[in-house]
Amino acid sequence: MRIFMLTVLVMLTFAGNPLLTRAGLTDGGLGAVEFAVVRLGSGAVMLAILCLVLRGRLKLGGQGRWIGVASLLLYLFGFSAAYTDLQSGIGALVLFGMVQITMFAGALLVHEDMPLNRWLGAGLAFVGLAWLLWPVGVGAISPVHGLMMAAAGIGWGIYSLAGRKEPDALQATTANFIIATVVALTIGLASTGGSLVMDITHNAHALGLWLAVASGAITSGLGYALWYAVLPRLAGSVAAVAQLTVPVITMLGGILWLDESLTTRFVLASVLVLGGVVMSVRTGHQRRKT
Repeated sequence: MRIFMLTVLVMLTFAGNPLLTRAGLTDGGLGAVEFAVVRLGSGAVMLAILCLVLRGRLKLGGQGRWIGVASLLLYLFGFSAAYTDLQSGIGALVLFGMVQITMFAGALLVHEDMPLNRWLGAGLAFVGLAWLLWPVGVGAISPVHGLMMAAAGIGWGIYSLAGRKEPDALQATTANFIIATVVALTIGLASTGGSLVMDITHNAHALGLWLAVASGAITSGLGYALWYAVLPRLAGSVAAVAQLTVPVITMLGGILWLDESLTTRFVLASVLVLGGVVMSVRTGHQRRKT
């Protein structure tokens, strides 16, 4: 029961990221870059505290560190940029689907055994995403912002693949967040002529800053740390299926909190994407039992 409750809590934090980001960008007075920088920095501080408490030290080096940093930056900035237009539930579904497809592609590159049902599941998820991102028809979304979220999903998928090789996920994630914060601040200051900090402190509403800090420190920093603690105790199929609830929770939160609408196109695309992932996971689980 304890693991179940912790898993539920983690899924709620993951679903909270799209809701907090969408609210912060629409009502908080922060732009996409500013929100991403505050989120990244808040997450770095929280993870550093956790790492010092739980590990007693910080370790910033390690093999493949720059792959982790680059993919994390792609995820964070693509995520924020996409949510300047996308509804939270739609964005979460695109992100989730692209993460799964990216990890499927990564498995192909290392020549993992791919049963037929996993191919069919990946294809079904891809069709659902393609339909959702198609720029014409009832319920069409902005193709530019949809592609930004797709890029964020690719970034998170690469980050997840790279993280499999890390002996200590908490240390690695903390290092990635700290280094990515330095890189993001450097790029942000250079691109704004040094006005990034002023833009954050003077133009943002207090609500926007608090939402960005909560997204970084709580739903990102604490959420990721808790997930890495729970993950070794879950079967792979259970962990994958648990993550299927994130787009659904996000969609419900968007309707209840942000007054977002629900279209037939989004519902049917969700069935295709999530159904495809279930098909792939179920096959893998059955093969392992055999």
